[in-house]
Amino acid sequence: MTAATTERKVSIASDGLLLAGTLHLPAQDPGAPLPAIIVLHGFGGSMQAPTHRMEAELYASWGYAVLRIDFRGCGESGGERGNIPCMSAVADARNALTWLASQPEVDGGRIALSGQSYGGAVAVYTAGIDDRVAAVISLGGWGNGLTKSRAQHASDFAWAKFSAMLEEGKRRRDLGQGMTVSRWDIVPIPEHLRSNLPADSIMEFPVEVAQSMVDFRAEDVVGDIAPRPLLLLHAANDSVTPNEQSIEMMKRARAGAELMLLNGIDHFPFANERSRVRSLLGEWLRVYFPLNA
Repeated sequence: MTAATTERKVSIASDGLLLAGTLHLPAQDPGAPLPAIIVLHGFGGSMQAPTHRMEAELYASWGYAVLRIDFRGCGESGGERGNIPCMSAVADARNALTWLASQPEVDGGRIALSGQSYGGAVAVYTAGIDDRVAAVISLGGWGNGLTKSRAQHASDFAWAKFSAMLEEGKRRRDLGQGMTVSRWDIVPIPEHLRSNLPADSIMEFPVEVAQSMVDFRAEDVVGDIAPRPLLLLHAANDSVTPNEQSIEMMKRARAGAELMLLNGIDHFPFANERSRVRSLLGEWLRVYFPLNA
């Protein structure tokens, strides 16, 4: 049985910018501050993506307070559009955590992060450096930007092209010039999956964003999440982010971590209504991040 929920738009300060957010709460007063989950979106997307709305509404229907945000430069948030280096997204996640912990409806000591893809990598990294994060869910996330990018540009030709793009970006940056690149040149996504992206997805990015993703290593801090709960859930046959990324993070994780590889889904975990993702998430939350501590 699911609970009725309400939602309201909010604004969150982050490094001099305002982030757009949506806060989901139970329609009935729970009588006590609620554990909460912050939902972090994928690369160049927004909180309005169907897959993120589904995720947030699912958590809220189970009784959690849920905050969806747009990273800076994305959706309705402030900042230069498309300028979303990974460490800036980490700062946004931490500032969203600070804001959410101050809300009277929320138990500030029990806030989890849940991210998909890019958002999953950001969630893991954020939890690794900020012990205010009570639990983490990474859905198709990644831990090593270099090995991820190498696998996504698998042929020698594709990798040489990607590497040349980064080198050209560095050359232009040294000359004080800017350079933008296509989202498909950074993260290839098969045609049949592209309909899962929101209508307001960003299609061009500063080349520095691509470099930041190559340099980003959530796997270096994943072990520091222990003993807090960590769920690494990945499609067994992910056609965007190889599942080896979650497997390698699991090898570096310690107590409290769990890895699930699922058939029947691809990179967008809520796109298949018949998958077990919802029931598995519900069971994991009941055990490791229950409504009642």
